Amino acid sequence: MVKSDPDTIMDATVTAHFSGLHFDDEYPVPMCKGANKVPFVIGVAGGTASGKTTVCDMIIQQLHDHRVVLVNQDSFYRGLTSEEMANVGEYNFDHPDAFDTEQLLECLGSLKANQPFQIPVYDFKRHQRCCDRFRKVNASDVVIVEGILVFHDARVRELMNMKIFVDTDADVRLARRIRRDTLERGRDVNSVIEQYAKFVKPAFDDFVLPSKKFADVILPRGGDNHVAIDLIVQHIRMKLGQHDLRKIYPNVFVIQSTFQIRGMHTLIRDQETTKHDFIFYADRLIRLIVEHGLGHLPFTEKQVITPTGSIYVGVEFCKQLCGVSIVRSGESMENALRACCKGIKIGKILIHREGDDGKQLVYEKLPHDIAERHVLLMDPILGTGNSAVQAIDLLIQKGVPESRIIFLNLISAPEGIHTVCKRFPLLKIVTSEIDAGLNEVYRVVPGMGEFGDRYFGTDDDAPDHMFKAPIETKLQHFRPLKSFGDV
Repeated sequence: MVKSDPDTIMDATVTAHFSGLHFDDEYPVPMCKGANKVPFVIGVAGGTASGKTTVCDMIIQQLHDHRVVLVNQDSFYRGLTSEEMANVGEYNFDHPDAFDTEQLLECLGSLKANQPFQIPVYDFKRHQRCCDRFRKVNASDVVIVEGILVFHDARVRELMNMKIFVDTDADVRLARRIRRDTLERGRDVNSVIEQYAKFVKPAFDDFVLPSKKFADVILPRGGDNHVAIDLIVQHIRMKLGQHDLRKIYPNVFVIQSTFQIRGMHTLIRDQETTKHDFIFYADRLIRLIVEHGLGHLPFTEKQVITPTGSIYVGVEFCKQLCGVSIVRSGESMENALRACCKGIKIGKILIHREGDDGKQLVYEKLPHDIAERHVLLMDPILGTGNSAVQAIDLLIQKGVPESRIIFLNLISAPEGIHTVCKRFPLLKIVTSEIDAGLNEVYRVVPGMGEFGDRYFGTDDDAPDHMFKAPIETKLQHFRPLKSFGDV
């Protein structure tokens, strides 16, 4: 077989950007082509009769080309006991305890795992669940969970990718509730008003309204706000077109793929690529990642006078910046950072790996004023995420705010993204591709092998006298630490 040269590969690459996904049990996604993706979960909350269902219906109608399922929190009311039934007029149906939140969590967990679920059917006249009636919902592209208190429980909120609060005037909501409960639930007007004053309004003030602060979008006027609903649908469509992990974690950024980028990945992943070509194309990719990472730094507006005497309104770069490389592979990214940021300070962190779970911070050398800087943390491969967590913990202990850390890497495994993002939701991750996952020995697949060995020439075939300096020589500029707790 004739080996293709790099330029031919660069011209011929036309495959899709992402190579696949593999999730652990918490985020199960089949590996086969065309398998179901992780659904996009939308929470819709608001006061009673605020128009939540109308908003959900309008979203579903506009997403007609996607599979969408609606889950109503009302279906998860607990059936009343005989004692509660005997005094039903004193029972507060708007209190969080009125709902079976555990079963709602089970339902959402099944749907996120692409498994169907049997939703109970609730009889609002008897205040009981129908024992022999269920509504089966199947795995879908979009799951909408709607109810007055869907934002109250943090466990339910964590399963949502987007949270909408429908904000409608209290008088309008009362009028709608009277009409609904008399026509659909067989109640008289006086009992509805009495229940509203005794339970519904106090519960709204105590539980529903405080949950408004958790919303990503506050939607005034409900279904009458067509402009806002159109914008929400556009955002959902954009998210559905993204990589599944970007739906889950908005702080993950994947640089836009082009045939050039895909071609460079093809070359650095090829086991037959020479060391010279590997370094050349890895450096090109790293430069793109660094540039993209710099784009997430804050900028201030600045006006300058051009050579034509005109005023140009631009921006000024963030000056309080430093890089930190995780030794040793992270050092391969330093040249690209120096090329983009003249005179930038660069610190180093070394984490010793004992097996795949044991991580110990061995050395660190960081700028003394790092707490005042934005930090670009550099490591080409994000695998399990354990080393990254140790490094980020160190930076935070040194006083660096989590929101000021940007983690740059070439390739990420889903497991590593879960580990880092769940622990540090304010940190940003910038990568060029997300791979399928980790194999049985915790290596990224399809991956590119041991990046440091391939980049620095320290693989088994490299002459010892050329590349393999003693570890003591490499670490002589670092300050030793007794343990991670001593930092």
